[in-house]
Parts: sequence; structure tokens; C-alpha cells
Amino acid sequence: MKTITVKSINDSSKSYQYVDNGEPMRGGVKDVFFSPDKKYVVAIFRDKLDFNQKERLQRITNHYLPQIQNKEAGDYYLNEVFRWPTDVIEHNGFIGVIVPIYNSKFFFKKGYETSDLIQGKEKNGKWFAGAKFRNPQFPLKVAKSELGDWLSYFQVCVNLTRGVKKMHAMGLAHSDLSYNNVLIDPVEKSACIIDLDGLVVPGMFAAEVIGTAEFIAPEVLSSKHLNKTDSNRKLPNRLTDLHALPVLIYMFLLHRHPLKGGKVHDLDTEKDDLLSMGEKAMFIEHPTDKTNRPKLAQGSKWDLPWADIVKLPYSVTGPYLKTLFDKVFIDGLHNPMQRPTAEEWEIALLKTTDLMQKCHNISCEQKWYVFDNTNTPKCPFCGTAHKGTLPVLDLYYQFKPTVWKPENHRLMVYKDQYLFQWHVNRNITRNEKITAEQKVPMGYFTFHNNKWVLVNQKLTSLKDVTEDREIPIGSMVELTDGKKLLLSKEDGGRVVVITMANK
Repeated sequence: MKTITVKSINDSSKSYQYVDNGEPMRGGVKDVFFSPDKKYVVAIFRDKLDFNQKERLQRITNHYLPQIQNKEAGDYYLNEVFRWPTDVIEHNGFIGVIVPIYNSKFFFKKGYETSDLIQGKEKNGKWFAGAKFRNPQFPLKVAKSELGDWLSYFQVCVNLTRGVKKMHAMGLAHSDLSYNNVLIDPVEKSACIIDLDGLVVPGMFAAEVIGTAEFIAPEVLSSKHLNKTDSNRKLPNRLTDLHALPVLIYMFLLHRHPLKGGKVHDLDTEKDDLLSMGEKAMFIEHPTDKTNRPKLAQGSKWDLPWADIVKLPYSVTGPYLKTLFDKVFIDGLHNPMQRPTAEEWEIALLKTTDLMQKCHNISCEQKWYVFDNTNTPKCPFCGTAHKGTLPVLDLYYQFKPTVWKPENHRLMVYKDQYLFQWHVNRNITRNEKITAEQKVPMGYFTFHNNKWVLVNQKLTSLKDVTEDREIPIGSMVELTDGKKLLLSKEDGGRVVVITMANK
């Protein structure tokens, strides 16, 4: 075992060390070594890089990295969303990158439920995307303590959408977004995008790989036989990221692949895969063409219940996400310009978390579900009906004096649900730029003396419009069917209209 010192290419005054024990971790194209203090890794490419490849790495580390560091929410992106390479080194003619060590939460504390084989290993996204690793009967099921609940995966997906949004805003594309290149921790509701040394810079650095099989956009697969110089050849870019991202979201929320159905296009398996994910790709839940519906009898028993699209259709993700899934897997599947942006996915995911209800069944594995807009809601995962009345708050904004319009945004109430500034005022957007002060609840909902109430903690101008009375801080207002509450008199302040479901 020896400690080796390497020099930075970007700044000759900088050097790094790594420990070589003769058995580095081997990635797809790099050997990975830990620094002596285990604060960073030195990942050295096994093959020699050409000038362009080296230049790409230098741009990523000395041009794009400072862009993130010096902009708003830089710490959030670099600590929570990306493991961004920080420097480029050279050793014995081979190029490497310096990457901060992964956060400890992205390593399995337990791993499998019944063995310690993956304990301490990276929480690669593939462990959480498929159905079998969460099937209680599967011999190699991931420990329950590692899986989180259904709501966890919404925040995981929010992190991923923000990462893609940031890359695209900088003019970059990932090119190989897949469950292999994200680390997730459902317990702490975290996700981190990795392998950022192959980013696509349009007009400067093209993609070197076409992606990971299940996440490659149809246009890339169907044109991969063409020469790279052919104008009809489609290579990974921003729009192909906008296919891979929703595939990830769909898989993390529904634990099945949106295009892998029962339709056979060719008896040759390789050709069939190429067609079913490329030229002939079709959404398994297409509303009118049902030819690619999964055939449960041909699937693995470990994939149930998630593989059953009748029992758990994609509509269980709620109206906002269903609309976007339709856009990307129906309208945009073969028409890339129709694909929703990463920010649209972020907004839809966050709005959906406001539609969440806690399942009353303490044994329910998912714990949460999206309100289905019926008068008698029930958990789609375990079938448990909601008990008691259920207040639904529809948000309205002032279009012009005395004219209020619906926001297409609802907030579901449950015991100890909070009301935040982004609910109160439409000028405050719930995104990565939210300050600690803006995360402080303005009020909370609870069930008190057999009545649903909103307790005002910080709202300075809360008013019961229906009864024409102010609701001072420290007091509460009952939630009743049809009641209107003005949450704030400030510019952007919203009105909520209450509907009582499950009466």
C-alpha cells in the first residue's frame, strides 16, 4: 500500500494524494482511489484521453464549477444534488478527476434484509427503481429500514429534477442519466447525480456514450446505426435528458418501466429490444392503444403488485404528474420537442406532495397516497378507506381587483399539516432558492374538539372572508364546507376555498 501524490492540471500549485492498495474500485472507464483522509476520490481513466476529452474535463472543473459556486443555491447543488468533479490531474500520462466523497447517507447501513452482502455499498438508484428488491417475499429484498415510504420518492425525484434543471440552465446535458448514475436515500429523501465528467456541451463536446439501455431516448436508439456525421443521427442532448428524467421518475414512483410492455416486435431479442425502446416505443399505459400492456402471466412474480397497471395505474401519481407522463410518453415519445422541461416536473412533483394523505393503515408499506378527488378516498396500495371528513383547500389568486382565479393547486389537510409561505403568497416559489426563514411554517392544521381547524402562527392578515372576521396570530379558525379564507392581504396573497370531502 502506498500513498501517491498527483498534480492538478488546472492549477500547478495544487496537488492531491491517494492511497493505492493495488485494488482500486473499478468503474466503467475509471479506477477510483480514496484520498488518505477519505474526503475525496481520485478517479483515473484507464485509457489515455485525447485533447477534446481532456478539454471537456477542464471546462467542467474550471468553468462550470465556479458558475455553480458563485450563483444562488450553489451550496445546495454541490452538497445535495451533484457530486461535481472539482479538479483534473495527470499521473504517468493518464488523466483523472478529483471528486468529493459521497455523503455517508448514500451508503447502505443495512443493505439486504437477510444478509450483509451490500452493507456499506453505494445506494445506486437501481436498488430502488425496480419492484423485486422491495417485494417482501424476494430472497434478496432490500431492508425495510432502507426503503422509506412513497412520499420519500417524491422528494428524491425533486432533487433529480433540480439537478437536470440546473445543468440545462447552464447549457449542459448529462447524456447518460440513469439509475446507475444517481445515488438515492429514501430515508433522508435525498438524491445525488454522479458521473458528471461526460457532460455534453452543445457545439463543443458531443456525447461519448449513447446512454444506459433503459433510459436512451427512442430517437437515439433508432438512429444509432447511422454514422455520427450523418445529420439524421441523434446523439444525447438536452431533449434526451428530458426522456431519461421522466423514465427515472416513473420508475421511482411506480417501480416499473414505462415502455417495457408485452408487445413483441421481433423474435430476435436484441432486435425486439431495439424496436420496443426505439422506433416502435410505446407507453405501456397508452389510453387508446393497449397493445403494449404488460402481460402479467409472462412477468416475474417478484414484480407484483407494481407491474399490475390495472391495480396501480399511473393515475395514482395524481393529476399533475399524469398530465406530464402523457406529454412525455405519448406526445413526446417520438417528438422530443413536446417533452416537458425539468422545471415542469419539479413543479408537478411539489404540487403533488400537497395532495398527499396519510394512510390510516399503520401496516401500509407506502404510508402515503395522493388524494384521488373522490368523495370517498382510499389508499390505492392497501385499500384502506379514509376515516372522517377530509378538508380540501383550493388555492386562488387575485387576477384583478375583486376577480379571483383558481391556481390549479390544492392543499390536502391532515393532522399537523403545515401551511407555508409558498402556499400563502404566489410570489414565493417553492424551489432550491427558498431561505431558511421562508421554510418556517405560518400555521398548521389539526383536529380539535371534533373539528378541523387552522391554527394561525405567523399570518399577520389572515381573514375569514365568509364570516368577515380577522383571525389573529395565536388563534384558530374552523374549516367548514365552502368557507373562504384570505391568507394574506399582501400583494400575491391567496384565498383558499374549503371543500369537505368524505362527509
